[in-house]
Amino acid sequence: MSSISRDEVAHLANLSRLALTDEELDAFAGQLDTILGYVRTVSDVPTDDVPPSAGPHSVVNVTRPDEVIPGVDRDVVLEEAPASEQDRFAVPRILGEEQ
Repeated sequence: MSSISRDEVAHLANLSRLALTDEELDAFAGQLDTILGYVRTVSDVPTDDVPPSAGPHSVVNVTRPDEVIPGVDRDVVLEEAPASEQDRFAVPRILGEEQ
């Protein structure tokens, strides 16, 4: 016997805006009951001595450390640009109004 009634499935379907046939209501009632049984089984597992974690494996940062390295001089870069203005690259306006 299913602990999820057909009326409860119809109510959930209505909340979810799903149109279900009578056969689907009966089938889903049994399926939802099975799912809830699995949830109860997992909930019964003793986990008091298990520390919380985001996953089964320990997480290690695999990125390299940041190192400051000298970049290209701004004046050299601006000299190579097609157009520059006030120590910045000058590009064509793409919007019709002032920003």
